[in-house]
Formats: sequence, C-alpha cells, structure tokens
Amino acid sequence: MLTKPDVKPSGEGAGDSAEALVEVADLEVHFGLRGSLLGRFGGKAAGAVKAVDGVNLTLRKGEVLGLVGESGSGKTTLGRTLIGLNKATGGSIRYRGQEISGLGERALRPLRRKLQMVFQDPHASLNPAMDIRTAVGHPLRIHGLVDSEQEYDARVTDALERVGLTPPERYLGKFPADLSGGQKQRAVLARAIIAEPELLVADEPISMLDMSVRAKILQLMLDLKRDLDLTYVYVTHDLASAKFFCDTIAIMYLGRIVEYGPTEQVFADPQHPYTKALLAAIPEPDPRLAVERELPRGEIPDAAAPPLGCAFHPRCPVAVAECGWEARDLRALLERRWLDLPPETSAAEKALLGNFDEPAAPGLGTVSIAPGRSHTAEDVLEYLRRLREEASASDPREPFWRGVVSMHAESGRAVVEFAPPRDPRLDLIPKTGVQVACHLHQHAASAQGT
Repeated sequence: MLTKPDVKPSGEGAGDSAEALVEVADLEVHFGLRGSLLGRFGGKAAGAVKAVDGVNLTLRKGEVLGLVGESGSGKTTLGRTLIGLNKATGGSIRYRGQEISGLGERALRPLRRKLQMVFQDPHASLNPAMDIRTAVGHPLRIHGLVDSEQEYDARVTDALERVGLTPPERYLGKFPADLSGGQKQRAVLARAIIAEPELLVADEPISMLDMSVRAKILQLMLDLKRDLDLTYVYVTHDLASAKFFCDTIAIMYLGRIVEYGPTEQVFADPQHPYTKALLAAIPEPDPRLAVERELPRGEIPDAAAPPLGCAFHPRCPVAVAECGWEARDLRALLERRWLDLPPETSAAEKALLGNFDEPAAPGLGTVSIAPGRSHTAEDVLEYLRRLREEASASDPREPFWRGVVSMHAESGRAVVEFAPPRDPRLDLIPKTGVQVACHLHQHAASAQGT
C-alpha cells in the first residue's frame, strides 16, 4: 500500500510563488472524423472528436500535476499536446514564455531534450532490436550532446545508475526481452532523463507493472525529481497513486477540466459531483467498513457528440435545470424505465410514442414527439406528466425533470421544452485554491454574493 512519505514528495518551490514553466490557455485538440464516402462527395461535414476542449492551467517549476479521469477523458491527449507530440487545433501553450503550440518539428527539435515523455507500456517503448546501451543513449546522439564514445558511455552508465539498474555494466549489452517489466520501465526512465530534461510527462507509468514494483517506480520518480529538479505531469486513472505523488490535481471529463486544485484539498473536500463519484468508487479493503456507494449511471458519452452544457449532467444525480438537458436525455430516461418494466407494460408504453424530432440546430432546447398509431398528442403529454409525478413521489433525486420548462401540444405533436443550456466555467472557490466547473458551485456563490 502506498503511504505518504514524511517529506512532501514534490519538495519546495512548487507553490504559487514558483515560476510558471508551462501556461495553457483555451487549449483545444480536435480530431476530424472521416465520415462516409457519400458524405464526403456531398461536402457534408463529418464532425470532430473534441479530445481536449478549452483547457486552462498553469504548471509551475518543481510541481507534480496529476491529470486524472476515466478512459476517454482526454488526459493522455492533453499530456502529449503539452510537449508537442499532438498538434493543438486552438488555444495557446507557452513554455517559459515561448509559444510552442504552433511550432513545426524543426522549431520544436531544440526543445525536445527539455520536454520528455514516459509512455504507458514499457514493453513497447523500447526497440527490441536495440541493446540498452544504444536505446538509453539514443537521445544523446539525436541532440548532439556528446563528443566521444567515452563520454557517451559515461552518460549512459550514470543514467542507469540513477534509475537503479546496477551494476550498469550488467545491463548495457542486454536487450529489452532480457528485462522484467520493472527493469524496462527503469530503462525508459533512464532514456527520458539522459538529455537533462526539465519537464517529464508520465502517461500511466505504473499501470502495466506488477503491484509489487509500482510503489518502487513512483518512489524512484520522486527521487529523480529531487535530484534532477524535474517537473512532472502525471497522467493516471489511479486516484491512490495520484494522492501519493501529486501536488496538484486536475480532474478531467470529456476533454475538460472540471476540478483543479491542491491534491490534499481536492481529496479532503471534493466539490464537483464527478470528483465525488471517482472517490466513491475507490474500493474499501476492510469489509467491515464497506458502505453502499452511489456511482454515476451510464457510460462516458461520445466525444464526437458531447452533451450540451455540462458534459457530466446525463450521469449526475444533482444536475440542475441549466445543465443542458435535451432529447437524448429523455430517450435515455425512457429506455431505463422500460428495462425495469414487464415486457407487456413496456411494449404498451412504447406504442404511445412515435418518432422524436429534434431541432435542426443543437441547443434550441425542444423535442417534438409524434404520437403512436391510434394515439394523440394529449395521450403522450398525459404519459409524460404521469412520469414526472411518479418521479417526484418515488425518486425525487431524478434530475431530468428539473430541466423541463414546459410540455404542450403543437400541430398534433407533443412538444417538450427544456431550460436553455449553460456551459459551466472553471471558477475559484474562495479560500481553498480549488477551481470547479459546476453550476451548483456557481449557484452557491451567487447566493453568497461572491
């Protein structure tokens, strides 16, 4: 089990007064979809996956920043973009005051030695045809950092010693296949530090290692940070290791940061419903202390068609009216209901409803429902009103109905109108150092006049 060391892992100099090493403003990374052949011939846009969608953060010298979230949250894409491995489609990345988001490979090359990455899979990170001496020392040749073979061997030997591959002579001639998973990751770390970088982006560096060596690798990374004055971006879905390793946590959901602040504060008093859900999902090893957990319903949405407003609202038990309700939320509610009903009852309810017509432009906040055969719009409205009454009586926590402004008949169809969606902004909670993107926090701040 990981435990906090007596000395703060990140050392001194990572506070607000430390110099800003990397500054990110309104960063976007979108990947275009190919679409169908007919659509491309017709000039129809296929859309894009918004892997990173408007991220703002500041990484200070000596800091360990954790990017935490489920698979598909955009944390790896953000980490890769920070060091130029992915191209930004919008926004700004400044490294020591220099804009790097629009630089080409030739302009980025001199910065590569200062911005390094440790990848998730140590087995795929090393060329199986290169011995360890060649693989670890490769950055020295790429950047022209040595003048002789003697200096090359001395630098490689020193790097291997720093990561605990001792005696180094034992490993120089070995190939990756000769090493264990932990030894490979140590070799990857040696390659990452040999060019004397300033920033290391570590993408799930322990997730593919045996439990017995994970804590050792994290402790090694802390030792390297202290000895070499490194700054880390630590990408992970493992909250336990993030709590142990990071000064600052950025909780990501569907390409955005939803909570951002000092690690201890975020873990002690999480503010965003998604952060609370992640912490609630941590297993309790003592069965006597096990409690019932309320986990988010459903799966993380498709980044190519994110929900309106707050992207977490379809899974959030405390969502409010302006979180961004729309037609697909009504579909999801009905489908969950029908799954719990006897087949005959669900079939009868489905027969009430015909097709759903959504507005041509997203965000208009209405859905028009055609009645099923031998039914009228009033039948559909009566059904929906009954569902709302049942929800208020039996499940007052169901948030969907909070977003319904009105239901009425129009041109023979039942029309459901939703509250206008609002995008929650990342706002600072006073006296905590934590920023949260949540309408609940903004409501509370407005009520207090802050």
